Amino acid sequence: MTPQDLAEACAATMWADDSANHWLGTEIVEIGPGHAVMALRIQDHHLNSHRICHGGYIFALADSAFAYASNSHNQWAVAQHNQITYLSPGQPGEVLTATAVEISRHGRSGIYDVTVRGGDGRQVALLRAHSRTIKGQHLPDPAAAPGR
Repeated sequence: MTPQDLAEACAATMWADDSANHWLGTEIVEIGPGHAVMALRIQDHHLNSHRICHGGYIFALADSAFAYASNSHNQWAVAQHNQITYLSPGQPGEVLTATAVEISRHGRSGIYDVTVRGGDGRQVALLRAHSRTIKGQHLPDPAAAPGR
């Protein structure tokens, strides 16, 4: 299994049980080793009293892209620390896209940068996310498969 195949299989396993993202309305656009792109169309229920996207939904989108990127190596990873900076509001009907990129992964720790962009390409938010691996895998260890 290639690293790309592994990343896609991990994402499919995660997505099958991802009630939060199904409810939120996100979709996986792209997945790869240490990389994920997710999208969210801003609907009325995502809007705050200013009629712009609530920051919590923008954070949830960015955090989800981070989750799929950090779990793409077939090792359970959770958020240890995240910091988000909001740069521009998300507008009703707009599709936000979050792109997560692995910056560093050593031992049990990883660092990921996530850029959330609006439909016109402007930066909406930047997230710096730190992961920590925990016990567990999404798929049985490919190296332990019979005949290997």
